[in-house]
Amino acid sequence: MDVDMVVAIVLFSATYMGLLAFPTWRAYIALVSGAVFVIIGYLPLKEVIAAIDWNVIMMLGGMMGIVALFIRSRMPALLADLIIAKMPNFKWVIISLALFAGIVSAFIDNVATVLMIAPLAITIARKIHISPVNSIIAIAVSSNLQGAATLVGDTTSILLGGHMGLSFVDFFFYRGRFGLFWVVQAGALVSMFVLLFLFRKEKSVFTSIERTVVKDYVPTVMLVSTVLLLIVVSLVPKDGLPTVVSDHVNGFICLAGLAVGLAYRIVLDRSMIVLKEIFKEIDWFTLLLLSGLFVVIAGITRAGVVDALGGLFARISGNNLFIAYTLIVGFSVLLSAFIDNIPYVATMLPVVATVGSQLGMDPTVLYFGLITGATLGGNLTPIGASANIAALGILRKVGHEVHPLRFMRISVPFTLSAVLTGYALIWLIWA
Repeated sequence: MDVDMVVAIVLFSATYMGLLAFPTWRAYIALVSGAVFVIIGYLPLKEVIAAIDWNVIMMLGGMMGIVALFIRSRMPALLADLIIAKMPNFKWVIISLALFAGIVSAFIDNVATVLMIAPLAITIARKIHISPVNSIIAIAVSSNLQGAATLVGDTTSILLGGHMGLSFVDFFFYRGRFGLFWVVQAGALVSMFVLLFLFRKEKSVFTSIERTVVKDYVPTVMLVSTVLLLIVVSLVPKDGLPTVVSDHVNGFICLAGLAVGLAYRIVLDRSMIVLKEIFKEIDWFTLLLLSGLFVVIAGITRAGVVDALGGLFARISGNNLFIAYTLIVGFSVLLSAFIDNIPYVATMLPVVATVGSQLGMDPTVLYFGLITGATLGGNLTPIGASANIAALGILRKVGHEVHPLRFMRISVPFTLSAVLTGYALIWLIWA
């Protein structure tokens, strides 16, 4: 291991320790760390812009604005009233919202799912005067879980599909066997029982509440239309489109949806004041945090840290498929809890192919283990997945600063139950 790699690992470790220890300073810590990587020459200045995933940033910012308009329409309050009327207590509200988040996130981005559903949980919590923290965390981890269910559910699934040549249907049934979709659903079922146990004391009973009246349905139509566009675009081939369009189509859709929503409000109100109000509603702290993290990850990737970790599997797995599988799943869970899983998965896919070739076996079980561990591992910590960061940003804006340990009291048992279920099923089906 050369000096540059050692320095990169030390700087990376210090960065994430700072993110965990000082949550209110996370954005500034990430930005400073990214700047240090550039200053010491580990990431050329000209590559900084390319290192940031602008599709995620644009989508996140656009959805924040659309959701702000959605909230102002009072539709979340009406939906909260309807859910309250159907559920016996707050425990079942949390479970129902988590299940709904999982269904939605199997087809659209996890962050967009959290931004869409979190306002419902907050509104319900306000109506019965309790903290929304537990429900928001449950929504975030459930959305991350279902990201691996379909080809379009998460970037890591798209990477896997491209590498293996999988179609949308292959995630359901592959070579005559159950695909990843059913493995994820089994993990979701087990993890729901975990949530029922964790929230067994959330028994606040609802009293009769006057139903909210909604007079403006246009923001709701804009939100639903944006979500449907994201689903449709994810299913349409992008061959022949310019790279800048194909790589950022989701971001453009969300920004366009926000622009239409703002234009509607400006015409309706005959005032530009809505621009200032929605600008304040966008969580710039979270956008800066993600931008800084993208630069940090690019820095350690360029320094060879991710490559070295990936190559380690090929050397220590030997000729035992079970050991190789266990190592890949376990290490993917641990590593994805602290770093972005996209560069990790992109690097590990060819490594997994090499391991399978060396063992003289079909690497499918290793591929599926990799994607399961890398996707679900992000749930372990509050900074392991963009959806978690977005969820904590939403809570921060409504006055709830969540300590990492409180997040992990829910995320750790939830993640371990889902990962162990997936680990066992993938081995039984594909080994």
